[in-house]
Amino acid sequence: MNNFNFCSPTYFAFGRGAEARVGELCVKYGAHRVLVVYGGGSVVRSGLLARVLADMEAKGLAHVELAGIRPNPTDDRVYEGIDICRSQGVDFILAVGGGSVIDTAKGIAAGAVYDGDFWDFYSGKAVPAAALPVGVVLTIPASGSEGSGNTVITKRDGLHKISIRTEEVLRPRFSIMNPELTFTLPPFQTACGIADMMAHIMERYFSNTEGVEVTDRLCEATLQTIIHQAGVVMTSPTDYDARANIMWCGMIAHNGTCGVGREEDWASHAIEHEVSAVYDVTHGAGLAVIFPAWLTWMSSHNPHKVVQFAERVFGVSPMETPEATALAGVARLKAFLKSIGLPVTFGELGVDDPDIDLLVSKLVENKGESLGNYVRLTPQDCREIYELCRG
Repeated sequence: MNNFNFCSPTYFAFGRGAEARVGELCVKYGAHRVLVVYGGGSVVRSGLLARVLADMEAKGLAHVELAGIRPNPTDDRVYEGIDICRSQGVDFILAVGGGSVIDTAKGIAAGAVYDGDFWDFYSGKAVPAAALPVGVVLTIPASGSEGSGNTVITKRDGLHKISIRTEEVLRPRFSIMNPELTFTLPPFQTACGIADMMAHIMERYFSNTEGVEVTDRLCEATLQTIIHQAGVVMTSPTDYDARANIMWCGMIAHNGTCGVGREEDWASHAIEHEVSAVYDVTHGAGLAVIFPAWLTWMSSHNPHKVVQFAERVFGVSPMETPEATALAGVARLKAFLKSIGLPVTFGELGVDDPDIDLLVSKLVENKGESLGNYVRLTPQDCREIYELCRG
């Protein structure tokens, strides 16, 4: 096991009716004038936004709003939010929604207190040292952004989709998690969230670091829980316990618990980011295509951990070769993803004729000539993985 530092200071209010505490928690963490960031749509139709704003007003909190955040959030909305914060004297940001909303709020939080261009953080020119505090009312379990210091934004000029990761600065002060708020999620959105959280675990699981049985077992148990509960929520979407388990798994998947003491990979996310940046597909659906292809490639290049994944997570019995065992595990992963309505090929994703030359060139532009750690991937390796996504 490697040395590590781990700080996870977020306060979680979990359970039925937890959103009724939003005003209390904003006050507890120093809010006076709040920027409320949300997508629109369901948070408005369901009455959730109205309840949140009413509770904040009852606690004497002023607020301004930034609405209409879309999936695969873009830099223009972050710039808009930064301008609002500076002109309106905002001292706290509340994200009401899923990962795209939370990531936008984090980008605003970092940029509002920075003298330069917030994109400096994403392009690697600067590291955020301070940010406005952020709170979350979670409506979509998927990204894990409610418990992490991570954020992903797409720069429209050039379609650069890039993430940043902080240990403390951008972790939410609090996250409100009521599984009841996820009862009405469409099945496809639920499934995409499941793929996203599974990928967050697998990016940490596929590691060459030795002596990490505790995090290996945490990863495996959480993956098995997601797989089991996914079958429940897809057939019984209002099953509270299944939704609760899925929601908490999504947080565990990305707050760092599963990755302490081990080298992580993150190549699959980088490879997928180019797909969702260029073709504007749902991130979780893109990961459902990319990760099995990455695992297939790894089965003949570094099968050790893929074999362990196949045997421990999917119950594959050892076969004649490690590669055969690994590929059997990949087949079971793909079957699971298809069973919950997800694509596993570019064609099923709706990308019938992917421009692989463009995807590889953008990957090199954003990530350089090599990426990942489980196996350091060259541009040619990434091209081969994209080709495997054709099915």
